[in-house]
Amino acid sequence: MAMKRCMGFKARLIICFLSLVCMKSFSQIQVLERVVAIVDKDVVLQSELDQRVSVVYAQVQQSGTQAPSPEILSSQVLERLISERLQLNLGFNAGIRITDEELNDAIARVAANAGLSVENYVNASIREGSTLSGLREQIRNEMIIMRVQQSQVNRRIRISLQELDNFLASEEGKFLTSPDVNLGHILLSVPISANREVADSTLDRALNILGQSRNGTDFRQLAITHSSDQTALDGGDLGWRKLAQLPEVFIKALEQLDVGEVSSPIRSDAGYHLLKLYERRGGGEQLVEQHFVRHILVTPNQIRDSDSTVDLLEKLRARAEDGEEFATLAKEYSEDSGSALSGGELGWSTPGMFVPEFEDIMHSIALNEISIPFRSQFGWHILQVTERRRQDFSQEIMRNKAQNLLRQRKYEEELQVWLQEIRDEAFIEIKSNNPS
Repeated sequence: MAMKRCMGFKARLIICFLSLVCMKSFSQIQVLERVVAIVDKDVVLQSELDQRVSVVYAQVQQSGTQAPSPEILSSQVLERLISERLQLNLGFNAGIRITDEELNDAIARVAANAGLSVENYVNASIREGSTLSGLREQIRNEMIIMRVQQSQVNRRIRISLQELDNFLASEEGKFLTSPDVNLGHILLSVPISANREVADSTLDRALNILGQSRNGTDFRQLAITHSSDQTALDGGDLGWRKLAQLPEVFIKALEQLDVGEVSSPIRSDAGYHLLKLYERRGGGEQLVEQHFVRHILVTPNQIRDSDSTVDLLEKLRARAEDGEEFATLAKEYSEDSGSALSGGELGWSTPGMFVPEFEDIMHSIALNEISIPFRSQFGWHILQVTERRRQDFSQEIMRNKAQNLLRQRKYEEELQVWLQEIRDEAFIEIKSNNPS
């Protein structure tokens, strides 16, 4: 019995010792992977926060800016991580997935923008403490977040016709839509105190120079010889200017000129001017190729992943090529509620009407051909162009340009409002800095 009690005591000692070891190890794991924030059903770990703080601190130092205190920096980075978690969760629930091909293309673009090959860019990232898998995950997440933002924020932006008209009528709007002109300039100065005889003599000189120019003498050579403007030694070249930037007397003269022509002498307080219009960009008739297009949009979701979505569109494409009506298929399968009821028709395209991915395919396929499935921020599409024509879109281009500017201005403001809204609607608990 004594032997049994001794063995039992030793067993309890061993169990107690192992329990202490396990508790100590578990405690160490808890400290190492401590949760610093709960974001809905997700968490942010201390290790993630530490790693991101380290990266941001290094970036701040490299920029030459004084870094804030560790507490402030950590708090700001944690807020960023929380915001990212919320957006990634929205993207996941919406079925947004980034394929390896899309990711590889994105990495290639980032590397090219940095002036590096993909291999050198990846190696540079690894030297800064990243890993290949970490780099790919970071860029994948950034792409998902961008798609979520574009999808959610763009639908909140509305620009009324009155707002657009008011902008176009403003000085800024006139400047934006003003054509660009490439000019040559000759100035023959007339002193402010000069009498009528001096002014008339200068006008005669200007008319003589105009005659030489119209008879074939190089305008730049005439500027070097005769002009008193500071651009004389540059052949009188003013370069590209916005028409709206120029003096009113210049604008009126240039509006009457064709490319290559020289204006009659223009009087100003400085003297007499001759302008040569070398080139004009914008303004006037702008013929644009239009496409009458229809499409079928299908988006991945929690039940159907990207591969299944593409497979569905491939089957719909094959059915249409075998003779089924595209419009009938669009009515049944397209998830674009704005066009599905009209057989997927989007009408005649206008410049900038569609996202770049859509326009690239629209321009590249043959008439009546059905495209292979392709992805945009809205989901996966197949499209068909049934007609093409050339139209003058100078007014539409001007209005679209103005509308895009107004939309860009509103985007950042709406983005911040939306980010605050999704944060307010989420369950977020930030843990104490001291582990319990």
